[in-house]
Amino acid sequence: MPAATLPTPAKRPRAARPKVDAVLVDAVDVALSAAREAAEHPGDVGEHLAATMDADRLASHTFACTMRGYRGWHWTVTVARAPRSKTVTVCEVELLPGAEAILAPEWLPWSERLRPGDIGPGDVLPFRADDPRLVPGYTPSGDEEEDRVAIEELALARARVLSPEGRDEAAQRWYAGSRGPTTPGSVQAASDCGSCGFLVLLQGSLGQVFGVCANEWSEDDGRVVSLDHGCGAHSETDVEPHPTDWPDDAPVIDEMTVEIVDLGAQPAAAADASATETASQTEPVVETESQADPAAEAASQTEPVVTTESQAEPADGHDGGTGQAEMTLDDSVQETTPVETTPVETAAAGSTDRGTSEDDTSEGDSTVTGPTGTDEGQDSTSQGSVADA
Repeated sequence: MPAATLPTPAKRPRAARPKVDAVLVDAVDVALSAAREAAEHPGDVGEHLAATMDADRLASHTFACTMRGYRGWHWTVTVARAPRSKTVTVCEVELLPGAEAILAPEWLPWSERLRPGDIGPGDVLPFRADDPRLVPGYTPSGDEEEDRVAIEELALARARVLSPEGRDEAAQRWYAGSRGPTTPGSVQAASDCGSCGFLVLLQGSLGQVFGVCANEWSEDDGRVVSLDHGCGAHSETDVEPHPTDWPDDAPVIDEMTVEIVDLGAQPAAAADASATETASQTEPVVETESQADPAAEAASQTEPVVTTESQAEPADGHDGGTGQAEMTLDDSVQETTPVETTPVETAAAGSTDRGTSEDDTSEGDSTVTGPTGTDEGQDSTSQGSVADA
């Protein structure tokens, strides 16, 4: 029995690579001219990038794109020629994206791109006849009682009403949103909206879970909230009492207490103050009296003058002796230093000297005048002594 032979698989024909056409590859200038004609500006076409064979006698030339905003794009010019012909023909010019080109996202219909919250004032949504959230409304049957309940109580006399699917989607969206029980305000609230007097319940099956807030002090006013939602504006809650923030019970300034002031002690204090001022004023007088000692010393310095006059007695009877004595007195008076004295001492000394000088003047005819009252009295006394001699 001859051995069975396996069938040999048929060989798949390889796709033959197109043969390089030298005429089409060298047609760079023809392709460049066609690309510049298709571009808005001739400068939008850049340098030649490559030439590829698409099929027999069919090639494409690629040029860089220099337009702004088209990074990674390139111009593609397809050229061809007929068999046994050397004439190159331009088939098409296209601007195609490359691997690094920036492309727009995949196109979506307008109805699919729209999201909740995108509708603004003046915007209108297109009508959807097959909206799964809606079902046809109630059609009157002719029975007055049945029609009254469906139309007046259930408000079903509309072209379309909410379907069970649409109702379930709304309930899930409301409960999981910012008006549900999981918000921070609801967690910290003392009571939920189910026991609040400002809650208005919804009709139908949604009223078992949701209601509308009617409290203007709440941030949820006019919005649908779940019954287990909560906020700080509940109608039955109150603020817990807490101690005062004032650190001391007594006020800082007590305006209710009258302070009694003893006015009898003021005259004694005034008398003490006046005595102190008087004592301070009398201190300069004591110092003036102590300053009178130099005057006594000055008076003692004039005694040698008298001694000089007494020594001139043997010359009495001669005019020259008297004149010499007078000149000696004048010189002694000039050498005497003036002494500052108080007005009281000067007046007393002046009165005493005047009395002495008057007597001396009556006894003698000569008077010597000094710079001060004290010196004048002393000179007069000396002159009187000379006259007697």
